[in-house]
Amino acid sequence: MTKAIYIAAYHQSVFGKLYDMSVPQIVAGAVTGACEEIGVPPSVLDVGSIGATCNMSLNRQGLLSGLMAMVPGLEAKPIEAVENACASGGQAVLSVIHKLLLGIGEVGIAVGYEKMRDAEGKMDGQLIGEALGYFSHPDEREGKVFIFPHLFAEVMGEYMREHDVSEEDLAAISVQEYVSAQHNPFAQMRGIQVSLEEATTIVGRNRYIVEGLPLKTYDCSQITDGYASLILATEEGLHRLGVAKEDCVEVAGYAQATDPLEKAGRDVLRPAGAYRAMRGAYEMAGVSPSDVGVAEVHDCFTVMGAIAAEVLGVAGYGNGAAFWRDGQATVGGECAINTSGGLIAKGHPVGATGVAMIGWSAWQLLGKAPAELQVRDPGVAATFNIGGPICASVCTVLRRTE
Repeated sequence: MTKAIYIAAYHQSVFGKLYDMSVPQIVAGAVTGACEEIGVPPSVLDVGSIGATCNMSLNRQGLLSGLMAMVPGLEAKPIEAVENACASGGQAVLSVIHKLLLGIGEVGIAVGYEKMRDAEGKMDGQLIGEALGYFSHPDEREGKVFIFPHLFAEVMGEYMREHDVSEEDLAAISVQEYVSAQHNPFAQMRGIQVSLEEATTIVGRNRYIVEGLPLKTYDCSQITDGYASLILATEEGLHRLGVAKEDCVEVAGYAQATDPLEKAGRDVLRPAGAYRAMRGAYEMAGVSPSDVGVAEVHDCFTVMGAIAAEVLGVAGYGNGAAFWRDGQATVGGECAINTSGGLIAKGHPVGATGVAMIGWSAWQLLGKAPAELQVRDPGVAATFNIGGPICASVCTVLRRTE
């Protein structure tokens, strides 16, 4: 019988700007912050994993596992750095789970972070676009100034044509997430409200990203600094930590799958790897989509919010945009999706994103979300984290322990 794995603690920074906080400070803060949540020293951690995406190209820093090992108490322990594009955070969580299942330890920490802005909080859009572009297939970069917005603008156009969906239908996803972000103290876009008219009107900062394609500024996620960390443990590990099982969330199901990197030639509206990973997580947990009351998904662009609702199985194929538009993804809807504000309004610190999805979902199950965003009796939570052009997929299913 496979050991049960529990989330004992979650910690994150405010998403947005970390200013002059260095990468070593970020890593140390993520580790110690999670430990402080439950009042334990880092020395209780047996294993670790850390995910980041642009640390080499933007921060000129590699061997992040060594930075984690600099936290007193973590030296000489099994720690690794993982990279799976925007799914790096989710991959770090799975890495820790696998170590615990192998018996390498009973308590582990998963960290994800990204530092995308300089010490003054400013960003170099061209440099960031180039760095993120490395996570696409070389043959699909030519002629694209901002590679990933361009690739997903193509996906958005295909989705609209295939399912007779309008730009306004997809913009409704962004509007809902900006509403949620107003109540999330960790959200990057807190304090900024966007109406459906603003999200669909081409004026001011809202513009088409690629000429001839429907993607607009408000359809896009944010350039974000931030970090997030989870302490995971077996039942024996919880005992060592002094954390009661009833105060935890169980990672009841999890799976990862990867599609070919090149977008051309495959069905990106029904990504095989994403569906397989989500199905695998459900099967491991012994639940179905109808059991899911709350979810966090990878809406790097609004079209992914729609596709993700379909991958989750809460909306049928082609009905994802309508699920959002009709209010079924709100806090009081059939399945509340991205109550955190999602990547579009909460922010998208690439390496931290997958960790933050799981952490926020755990808060929902534990009743720790802000009152305005708390889903009543959510039952089961699901997360869907992707990397690249819907290439790498990491999915989890969480449930409250009794």
